[in-house]
Amino acid sequence: MAKARALAALRGRTEPVPCVVAGRDVWTDAVRYQPSPFNHAHKVAKFCYADKALIEEAIAAALAARADWDLKPVADRAQIFLKAAELLSGPRRAEVLAKTMVGQGKTVIQAEIDAAAELVDFFRFNAQYALELEGTQPLSADASTNTLVYRGLEGFVAAVSPFNFTAIGGNLAGAPALMGNVVLWKPSDAAVLASYAVYRVLLEAGLPPGVIQFVPADGPVFGDTVTASEHLCGINFTGSVPTFKRLWKQVAENLDRYRNFPRLAGECGGKNFHLVHSSADVGSVVNGTLRSAFEYGGQKCSACSRLYAPDSLWPQIKAKLLEEHGKIKVGDPTQDFGTFFSAVIDDKAFARIKRWLEHARTSANLTVLAGGGCDDSVGYFVEPCIVESSDPRDPIMKEEIFGPILAVYVYPERRFHDVLELIDTTTPYGLTGAVFAREKSAIEEARKRLRNAAGNFYINDKSTGAVVAQQPFGGSRISGTNDKPGGPHYLLRWTSPQAVKETHEPLPDWRYSYMQ
Repeated sequence: MAKARALAALRGRTEPVPCVVAGRDVWTDAVRYQPSPFNHAHKVAKFCYADKALIEEAIAAALAARADWDLKPVADRAQIFLKAAELLSGPRRAEVLAKTMVGQGKTVIQAEIDAAAELVDFFRFNAQYALELEGTQPLSADASTNTLVYRGLEGFVAAVSPFNFTAIGGNLAGAPALMGNVVLWKPSDAAVLASYAVYRVLLEAGLPPGVIQFVPADGPVFGDTVTASEHLCGINFTGSVPTFKRLWKQVAENLDRYRNFPRLAGECGGKNFHLVHSSADVGSVVNGTLRSAFEYGGQKCSACSRLYAPDSLWPQIKAKLLEEHGKIKVGDPTQDFGTFFSAVIDDKAFARIKRWLEHARTSANLTVLAGGGCDDSVGYFVEPCIVESSDPRDPIMKEEIFGPILAVYVYPERRFHDVLELIDTTTPYGLTGAVFAREKSAIEEARKRLRNAAGNFYINDKSTGAVVAQQPFGGSRISGTNDKPGGPHYLLRWTSPQAVKETHEPLPDWRYSYMQ
């Protein structure tokens, strides 16, 4: 089995991952290591931080490559990403999956969904959308031809990617590059191994070395350097709200030095809800909620972290939740492919989640119904935890946790209308949400009242699992700028169209006909 062989090849191995600037491998003195989440004694990658001088060198190298890349026909650029998709779905598939599992703690199915299916879909559908976009042209009149030229942005794009999806890293750097931009890609420290593998696949597929510079870096150093450059034309970001706000403020403070207004695209997480109506199918509620809340340890920005259940159904839901919760297997995903989720990503995440578990155990508003144990002696393991809250505005119902904790509020069945208002106003996020109901009027009411509470809204389905080209993804409020990667609208963010009018007949007179 290819995956098993690829995993065996990584066992006990530390892979060197350099910065790559202008096609050169570069090492600095700021050496770091990426540990495996489920076995932190295993350092899966040795990498280094780019310092300010190297980041500035990367900017210069990107700008030097920009003109030729931008002039390259869209069809030729698309072929590179289609070739990369071919490599990822074939000869390089097992390697990237194994590095995602070992480096980011994903189970075999979660790695397959992410680093193979979703990333391949991003590259293929983005290529298709780019070609379709170029085919979208304005009307022409009898004596002239009108054309839209879809140029790359003038300058460089900074792509800042997270740990939780290998596919997001490939897309944050890849989508702007496809549209003719040059990119500085700063991967997450906790996803360096898989991100570098994706970068190597792009180079193998024919991406010119200067188009994407691969620059792991300290976050503030990277942010300070790119936002200080007059050539910054865009930031493509997935990560925390505080980091995105910091970058946005830095762009605002430096606005007078830029040659263009930079495009800012960001996705920042959520406090996602499952709303259960009294007409809902209990099995669908329980199965969908367990998957959404706990797969990949709740470390998906779309993960369900708050469940609103009517008192009439809660005894059934609770009994079934606890029964199925007991079947969840947590462990090393490389040793047992039946593992449902593994360790959380690192020591910081473990400490943060542990504080929430302590809050759940000590708060008078909260009752721990199941799970909540944790152990970081070998890996950063946290048991899936279900907490019932008597206060719908307890912090555990409001704040993003990014871990395997599900908070439940039981509402009186007759107060369904009020709970819609509660869901909409409890948190400042607006990423994903779901309503479970068989009564059509309840579904329609929820759709209207929660119109702005979720950028991706699900009916009788879980709040996770957006598929490229089927559910373009993103939310607003403080969840982000809702630019919908996975759909055609996203590519418009990374192009600067030029309207060209070519007239085929000379103008015989400066005067209009009525003047003659």
